[in-house]
This record gives sequence, C-alpha cells and structure tokens, in this order.
Amino acid sequence: MVEISDVRGTLVYTSRGSYSIEVTLVSKRGFVGRFASPSGASTGEKEVPMFPGNDVGKAFEALSTVSQKLVGFKFESQAELDGFIDDLDGTGSYEKLGAAVSLGLSMAGADVSAMEMGVPLYHWLSNGHASRLPLPLGNIIGGGKHARGRSIDIQEILVFPREARSYQEAFDSLVKVHKAAGMILAKRDRCFTGGKNDEGAWTTSLNDEEALEIVIEAMDMVSGETGINFSLGVDVAASSLWDRELGKYYYPRRNLYRDGEEQLSYILELIDKYELKYVEDPLEENDFTGFARLTEEAGDKAFIVGDDLFVTNKSRVSLGVEKKSANGIIIKPNQVGDLTKAGDAVAEAGRGGLLIVVSHRSGETPYPQLAHVAIAFGATLFKCGVVGGERVIKHNEIIRIENEFGGLVPSSINK
Repeated sequence: MVEISDVRGTLVYTSRGSYSIEVTLVSKRGFVGRFASPSGASTGEKEVPMFPGNDVGKAFEALSTVSQKLVGFKFESQAELDGFIDDLDGTGSYEKLGAAVSLGLSMAGADVSAMEMGVPLYHWLSNGHASRLPLPLGNIIGGGKHARGRSIDIQEILVFPREARSYQEAFDSLVKVHKAAGMILAKRDRCFTGGKNDEGAWTTSLNDEEALEIVIEAMDMVSGETGINFSLGVDVAASSLWDRELGKYYYPRRNLYRDGEEQLSYILELIDKYELKYVEDPLEENDFTGFARLTEEAGDKAFIVGDDLFVTNKSRVSLGVEKKSANGIIIKPNQVGDLTKAGDAVAEAGRGGLLIVVSHRSGETPYPQLAHVAIAFGATLFKCGVVGGERVIKHNEIIRIENEFGGLVPSSINK
C-alpha cells in the first residue's frame, strides 16, 4: 500500500524549449518520484492537450487543486492511482488537468510505487511479466515539422536492426548508421552543415528519394562492418501534409499535390522500390479505410503503423482492429494522459496482433522512465531517436537494465 504525502510541480522545459511541468510525488515512507511530460510537434487532433486551454498557468492551478486531494490517498495498483487522477479531472480526457499534469502524476506515482516495492519500474508496470527487451528504432534523416520545413517532406527516415545479441549491440549499430549517414551527406549535399532536427536526425537539402538512398548506403556500410542486418522505414506524418480544404496531400519541397489515390500509390511505390519494412502514418489520421487498403496490399511486406490514427486511444485502436487498418501501433503515453489508459491501448492492440512500438516525442524531457514503459508494454520496437541527451538517457537506461537485471531477451523481427 502506497500513501501519498506530498505533490508539487516545477516549471521545466522540453528539448525544444517548450514548457512542461515536472511533477514531484512523495510517499509517506519518503520515496520521491519525478517526471515531466514530453510534447509533440506533429500531433494527432484527438490527443489529450498538454495544458488545459493551452495555458501552462491553468495547468499549475489544476495541479494545486488536485494535489490537496491526492495527499493522503492510498493505492495498491497503478490502475487505482490513475483511476483516481482521472476521476479528479472528471472529463474522461484530461481536459481540465492536461497531459503534463496527469501523466506527470501517473509516472511519478509509478516510480514511487516501484521504489516502495523494491523492484524496477518496468517490473511494477508489468506486474512482473516483462520478458524481453525491444529493438531500437532510430531517426537517421528527418524533415517535415521536426525540421520546420527545411529538409525532406517525409518526416522521418528510420532504421532498426532486425536482430542483435544485446540491446547495447543493437543501439551501437544504430549509432554507427547515424554517423555513416552524416559522413555521406557531407560528401553529397553541398549545403550540408551538420544540422540536425528536433530529434537529432540529420537535415538535408536533398530530396526524399536521395535521402532514402543515402540511408540505405549507410545501412549497407555498417552491416558489412558489424554483420547486423537492418530494415528501412519511414514516418510520413501524412496528417501534417494533408490539406483538409482541398482534400489533398501537399508536399511543399516539390510544390506537389496528391489526392488520396495518388498518395496510396506513392506509398506502395516507396515500399516496393526501397523495400521498406516500416511505414508510419502514410495517410491522414481519420482515413481508417485507406489504411486498411494499404495494409491489405502491403501488410505482408511492411508494418503499416498508426500513430495519429490511434493516438494511444483504446476506442480508436478497437476501430482500427475491426477495420484491419494497420498491423502496427505507436504508443505514446502522453497522448492519452496516463499509464493505465496507455496500457489499455496496448492490450487492445495485442488483441488485433499489432506490432507494439513505444515512442518518444519530438519535444522530449530528460527522464529515463519511457525505457521502462517500453519493456513493461512488451514493445518490439523502441522509437527514441539516436542522439541527443534526452534520447540517449532512455537507451542507456535499457542498457543498464540489461546489464544489472538480466533475464530479458532482445526482440527480433523477420519481416
């Protein structure tokens, strides 16, 4: 039984310089948990807001109000804590608290609970059922909103190792791919200055296809050096390209419009031409039918992954499973506001056989807890960038878990 004795908040900043709130929760026995929620640039319209009314001041007011009711609260499970926080908000979607407060409380409470029980956080969150480590999925060359429209139109060109003897080996190989891509860009892109986007991916003046070719070359170089095989993927972030009034996708670097059919054909061409194994948000966030068509046509070749489509929301996942709209899902706890609701989305995705990908946000915070969430939720892939302190701290946490606790087997992917 954990009893809360103190709750407080501090204004802090994400990796993009935006506001967040570090929530500190103290148990009666003196254990202290802290967490500050990240925020995204490319966000789904159904996400829980970061702050109520987009006002960090209102978030502090809400935290002050609920903290008085949390002091003295006792709980025995994460669901009990999160359910109480949800009830205090009263809207069912954290409109009064915002994700910065709700997830901050949820994650800090989970941290304290694990400390009280004397177990790692992933053990608490999985009820002791965690059995494997994910594989790292890294952003090598980036564009879209994460590069403020100054790089490629596709938001992310991604790479993951298909197998590795350890997480450390897997992540080390990904770092090598990132470095190799930077060296190739320095030779091929006359405008390249070593610039990176919000998530530490390289930016470039080259077009999408040229960037894809460079990443493939980097993968081949590192594969020859390490013996590790890699798969290529993209996050199109199609909702960011979608012009709702025109009903078309707009690619600004090319000044090119594509309607729904043309977008579907383009994605299928990319999958075949570049042997993509991972395609995230290829269509706008409400096109469950288009996603289903793409999954039917290419799901045997690649993981068709929904992020904005699902926003870690169980009801949207249920709809996607019913329509067979995807065979993979991004899980971002801040999208839904607490760990229990995120876990519910994972369980529903598991019912549909979807690949689980636990993901960071472009505006990240330097806390390691997301690594534990990825392990606890049984993620096959952990999407958390490659470089940048706020990213690397999470990869290092998995390496530490691997070395200190053992017994967790790295995942593998054969697609």
